[in-house]
Amino acid sequence: MRNKAALFCAGFLAPLYLQAQTAATSPAGSMPLTDLSAFKNPGKTWQIVGDVSANLGKDNNLSTSKGTNVLVNLPDKKNHGADLYTTAEHGDALLEFDYMMAKGSNSGVYLQGRYELQLLDSWNVKTPKASDNGGIYERWDDSKPEGQKGYEGYPPRQNASRAPGLWQHMKVAFQAPKFDGSGKKIQNARMLSVELNGVLIHENLELLGPTRGAVANDEKATGPLRFQGDHGAIAFRNISISNLPAAPQEQANSRRNNPVDPILVEAPTNTILRSFMDIPGQPRTRVVHAVSVGSPQKVHYTYDLDKGAVIQVWRGNFLDATPMWHDRGDGSSRPAGMVQRFGLPKFALAKLGSAQAAWMADSAGTSFRPKGYTLDENDQPTFTYRIYGATVLDAIRVLDNGQGIHREITVQNPAGGDLYARLAEGSSIEEDKSNGAYVVDGKAYYLRLDDAKGTKPVVRDADGRKELVVPVKGKVGYSILF
Repeated sequence: MRNKAALFCAGFLAPLYLQAQTAATSPAGSMPLTDLSAFKNPGKTWQIVGDVSANLGKDNNLSTSKGTNVLVNLPDKKNHGADLYTTAEHGDALLEFDYMMAKGSNSGVYLQGRYELQLLDSWNVKTPKASDNGGIYERWDDSKPEGQKGYEGYPPRQNASRAPGLWQHMKVAFQAPKFDGSGKKIQNARMLSVELNGVLIHENLELLGPTRGAVANDEKATGPLRFQGDHGAIAFRNISISNLPAAPQEQANSRRNNPVDPILVEAPTNTILRSFMDIPGQPRTRVVHAVSVGSPQKVHYTYDLDKGAVIQVWRGNFLDATPMWHDRGDGSSRPAGMVQRFGLPKFALAKLGSAQAAWMADSAGTSFRPKGYTLDENDQPTFTYRIYGATVLDAIRVLDNGQGIHREITVQNPAGGDLYARLAEGSSIEEDKSNGAYVVDGKAYYLRLDDAKGTKPVVRDADGRKELVVPVKGKVGYSILF
């Protein structure tokens, strides 16, 4: 690790509420989105569609296609939109849903119609506020002096947001307020945990009252879900609400009695750390020569020296080195932010007889040799390796706006033959002409081809998945936006 890395230990309270039950057991359950019958008096801007996509160049713009299972709100100048309420009410609940923001859009979800979780296009934000994506919105008091009217808002611990037009996932464990027999409140509501795109952004937060914009300033044991509809374009899918499972007391006690302070690596400047890196799956895959590169833009990536491959990018905090440095350690670290993984590591370059030929499984016959990396004046690495007798320079740079990374692969003195670069793999890869990019793996990230010297990319089938490959004529450059 370079000596510019900043390390610190922080106290840690493990979540008391774990994974949701797979079956929806609440009064609402999994919400069918074949029509709008689950909602009270839906306004004109709400509709059920089959799919949505965003234009990164236009504010509040979502395009739709016919079908079902996606709930979308499309307010405009004539129809400003109205909030949408479920017919069913909930108390304690586990809420999960996917959502897609339009560029520049603003919305929110209110638990019991009273406690708002903000949904916002916060793609470029480094240090989020309570009004950013995933924040618990402020309470409000007009009688207070200017500058003090808003209070008790909670910003997310880090920005775990995705780009407009990509599906995001939120998971909320909510504890409703409690009342005695006379109706007097005896316990405040709590956000026990909130996860945004797999990152814990809130934990065990007490809500002393309704947030600004609540349907009413009172509090009750139950209330409807409320989707904000008068601010901006947004889509939802896979909405489910289930009973809050009680965490076994012995598990909770065990976590409290055996705390482990995480060992976190920050990246206030460009920072490099080498470690093992585990890729989830069955079985788990361990990358043993992984180099993780952190940036002050809060966008980071991991490179596999053994295959010349970028295996993941993420936004937010840099690395959790607890498994590497706690106690005896196992040599591994893990991303501390919102991660986009790229499947199992494969060689970035291969010689193919045609664009449809199978990608190579190992380095046999390639003469592959990693040569490490060199640093530029900003401490950003360019990786070097030999393959097929050629020298490859692999430069990955974080985009200045923090929207993703740019990668440029340069092949020096190629020895002939048809050399291809494998740029992406996923369940789907579709060309998105409105954004000049490909949208990959069910709208998980964008891939924009920036420089391929006139060659044409090919989307092909590979073991039941899709791959994007492109011929390499000296250099190929592309960006990952996520």
